[in-house]
Amino acid sequence: MKTTQYEGNQTFSIKNKEIQPPKHGEVRIKVAFCGVCGTDVHIYHGMMDKRVDIPLTIGHEMSGIIDAIGEGVEEFSTGDKVVVRPLDNRGEKPSDKGYSHICKDLKFIGIDSPGAMQQYWNVPDFTLHKLPADTDLKLASLVEPLSVACHDVRMAGLKEGEQVVVLGGGPIGLLVALVARDKGANVFISEVNQTRVQFARGLGFTVINPNESDLVGFIDEKTHGYMADVVFEVAGVQPALDVMTAVAGIRGRIVMVAIHGQPKEVNLFQFFWKELQLIGARVYEKEDYEEAIALITANKLPFESIITAVEPLENIQKVFENIDKNPDGMKVILDCQS
Repeated sequence: MKTTQYEGNQTFSIKNKEIQPPKHGEVRIKVAFCGVCGTDVHIYHGMMDKRVDIPLTIGHEMSGIIDAIGEGVEEFSTGDKVVVRPLDNRGEKPSDKGYSHICKDLKFIGIDSPGAMQQYWNVPDFTLHKLPADTDLKLASLVEPLSVACHDVRMAGLKEGEQVVVLGGGPIGLLVALVARDKGANVFISEVNQTRVQFARGLGFTVINPNESDLVGFIDEKTHGYMADVVFEVAGVQPALDVMTAVAGIRGRIVMVAIHGQPKEVNLFQFFWKELQLIGARVYEKEDYEEAIALITANKLPFESIITAVEPLENIQKVFENIDKNPDGMKVILDCQS
């Protein structure tokens, strides 16, 4: 089989390896598609070399079909279409309070252990979610990032009719906006990349470029002074942190989606003055995956348009190089069987 390996120094290689039988409690998946995540790009840039065991096959936004079953696996069968929720919580302790998705010793499959950018992939059966038989596997490769959005929206406690501001119109920001709108919210997106501004507008969203317009004044006008009930900070940059408390209305909820690796400045006075809430949101839980699968298989939202390109697995080096050259795109998918 063909497998890819991150070798360090912004380099991927293609290797031929023997297909391995699944161990006890594992299944072997014939990987159909694997999306390139922002975390994968960080790995490519060497930003996670201290964590990644180089050389490593990375990737976790995937879909596929079970090809073989190991001993002890009872809930799945060969031929099942599946996606993997790539969280290994086998180090969970009572002190984690049952929140296995954020347990202290959580291992992320595809970062801390081999991932899906290969033709066949052996994984523990507890990571699997079964898909309906008629599921489009290309669209199903979006289940993992869509689950992030479902988790973010669920953590916000979003209600129908609420005003939402999404700071950042990249892939996750757009998925958050789609999920929020599907739940009946009135959604505004703030984005500085003009290509992404136009893309989101093409999906029917009201989009503001804060470099060109007064975001706070715009939200104030459009909501008649109520401002945002929920703000999703997805951009991960200081200007978004500066404005998130300003666009939030009284008792607004701010959901921190972006990863901030270093301490940042935040206007804490606004939390006191308006009784704001700051809510952390990390990865996903089982119910978020099931919601994402339901949304994908319902085929009512424009998920197809989010896929910028589909490339064969062998083109992995070119794919990552092109993402650097063209950061305007949404989601590039690797076809692992082409």
